[in-house]
Amino acid sequence: MNMINLTIDGIPVKVKSGTTVMEAAKSIGIDIPALCYLKGVNEVGACRICVVEVERARTLQASCVLPVAEGMVVHTESPAVVEARKEILKLILDNHPNDCLTCDKAGECKLQEYAYRYDVKFREHDGARRNAIIDTSNPYILRDNNKCILCGRCVSTCSQIQERSVLSFGERGFETHIIADNDRILGESSCVSCGRCISVCPVGALIDNRIAGKARAWETEKEEVKCTQCEYGCNFELLKKDGVVLGVRAKEPGEGRPLCLKGKLSVDLTYNPKPLAPLMKKDDQYVEVSWAEALGLEKIIDKL
Repeated sequence: MNMINLTIDGIPVKVKSGTTVMEAAKSIGIDIPALCYLKGVNEVGACRICVVEVERARTLQASCVLPVAEGMVVHTESPAVVEARKEILKLILDNHPNDCLTCDKAGECKLQEYAYRYDVKFREHDGARRNAIIDTSNPYILRDNNKCILCGRCVSTCSQIQERSVLSFGERGFETHIIADNDRILGESSCVSCGRCISVCPVGALIDNRIAGKARAWETEKEEVKCTQCEYGCNFELLKKDGVVLGVRAKEPGEGRPLCLKGKLSVDLTYNPKPLAPLMKKDDQYVEVSWAEALGLEKIIDKL
């Protein structure tokens, strides 16, 4: 494969043809901010927070979808780039709840991280704001569309698994929002509570309902464990506070790899000294079931 030579922030770089500017920058330790980008899952250049300045280009370019070119000279933090990122962040914050002090995503939120990085604060305005109802109908996933930044990560990762594609974009313009099936609440939709959407959400729009409110990000220790329910071997994190397991959450999935509620419950039962009772949907209602039923062990137990 051909190798391409370019310069990023004054540093010579040699990467394979087809590499994006963002990935080329990452290879030399330069972090270009991104909200919508997720390698192999969501590469659409939608949020524009990743823009960079390319010499001789007429406009700023989205680095997550811009392929490298021979002799390209890129500036990732020029005055024009920084100003553009600040304006984008201001617009996002203008329609975002100012509840960072109590948000479960605080300390891990990409929007919070970048607002701090570029010194962007909430501002008063008389414009329209979202006023969505917080969806608590699914016991495993809390959805708050008021915090959604429409990055599309959840939509893309949900569509990667055949026969899921529960999430999509609905409406247009200012009314655009993420919908489940035909704009149903999650508890009434075909969502199987796998947790893929939670693992990729960069803000507090999708939260694990079962560990919400138990600890802040900086209070927890994280231990990676692997599920053994099937050959995929999905990765999960044990969240601990003072050495005690509080719960389990899925790690960001790889391209095309599924996650499942069964795997998460299995890991929770294995490592959590006080796991919450499993719930399954029956006749469109979530009801408490035995661990044997939740993990699909009833037939095996009956044969013993």
